[in-house]
Amino acid sequence: MSGGAPACAGGAFPWRGAPAIVPVREVSVRVAQEPWPWAEANRDVIDRHWRGALERKPQMFNGRVLLSRRPAIVDGRYEATCLPVDFAAFLTWRDLGWPDDTVVNGFSMAALRAADGPWLAGVQGGHTANSGQIYFAAGTPDLSDVRPDGTLDLQGNIVRELAEETGLDASELTFADGWRAVLDGGRVALMREARSALPADALARRIRDFIAADPAPELADVRLFHSPADIDPARMPPFMVAWLAAAFAQDAARA
Repeated sequence: MSGGAPACAGGAFPWRGAPAIVPVREVSVRVAQEPWPWAEANRDVIDRHWRGALERKPQMFNGRVLLSRRPAIVDGRYEATCLPVDFAAFLTWRDLGWPDDTVVNGFSMAALRAADGPWLAGVQGGHTANSGQIYFAAGTPDLSDVRPDGTLDLQGNIVRELAEETGLDASELTFADGWRAVLDGGRVALMREARSALPADALARRIRDFIAADPAPELADVRLFHSPADIDPARMPPFMVAWLAAAFAQDAARA
C-alpha cells in the first residue's frame, strides 16, 4: 500500500497537504529528557485550555506522553527523538493546530483486519479526548513504552493498546512485517496491519463483549469497514481515511 509519497527529511514535518503514505521497513525512536520550549513559553495558555478541557471531560488525566522531535524517513527507516511532555501541553498544542512545527505527534497503530477481509476500528468513548472519533486502536506513546535502553517500543505500544481497547492478545494476531507511515499535518501514524483468524462478525462480537464487560471502557463501539462506502470522513481523522482508501484500492488492484 502506498500513497506515492517521497522519502522525507526531518524538515518536511509537519506534513503539508493531503495525507501521504510512506512504506517503512524499520522504526528507530529514542527518548531524551529534553525541554519543550513552546510549552515553557505558553504555560498560561496551556493552563487555561486544560481547565476548560476538564470542565467538559473531568475524567481526563494529565499524565506524561511522548512527542516526536526531528523525525525523518530516509531509505525506509523512520527515526525520531521523543521528549516527555504533560498531556495538558500536548492537548493544547494539538487543539491549536500544531503551532510548534518542531514536534509531531508520532504514534503507532494496529490496523486490525478480520480473516475474511473487513477492517475493524473503534468508536472512542464519550469521556475521551477524541470522543466519537473512529480509528484503529492506538494511544500517544508514554513512559511505559520506553525500553531500559531508552528506545521507544512502538510494537509494544500497539500490543498494549489493542489489549486495553479490544481485549485482543498479540498471540491471536499476525502482524505484517513492515510499517506504513501516514503523514497527516502534525501527526505521523505508524500503521501496522494486524490480521485476526476470526471472521469480521465474530471478531466484532468479541470486541463488543469485551467493551460491555469493562467497567471503564475506552471504546463505545466498534465499526466494520467492508468497502470504501463505509468510510466516514466526518468522524474519522484524515490519516484513517487515507489508510482505508489506499487499502481498498490495493485490494481492487489485486482482484
